[in-house]
Amino acid sequence: MRNKLLTVTSVGLILVASGALAADTHPMLDKIADKVVQKYKTSSCDQLAAARVHKGTGQREEMEQKFVRLLHEDAQMRQEFLNRVAAPIANKLFECDLIP
Repeated sequence: MRNKLLTVTSVGLILVASGALAADTHPMLDKIADKVVQKYKTSSCDQLAAARVHKGTGQREEMEQKFVRLLHEDAQMRQEFLNRVAAPIANKLFECDLIP
């Protein structure tokens, strides 16, 4: 029983450590994910609806496209990013009746 508990505890510590390491290896992901979550938390429903209609073509959009390409190329980074932003985005869009 004690060995089993020790094994479970060890696996848990490894998972926590690997998660912390993953967060440290992608500081750009941290900044972008935080920025995206803040955008959805602070934007009104009207602002989000207008942003869906209007697609920009400036420097910001180019950087967004580069980041999306990076997410396509790095599955681990994509998973981490989506784990952080999916729920806040989906909740806000649902509250705004922008998704069924």
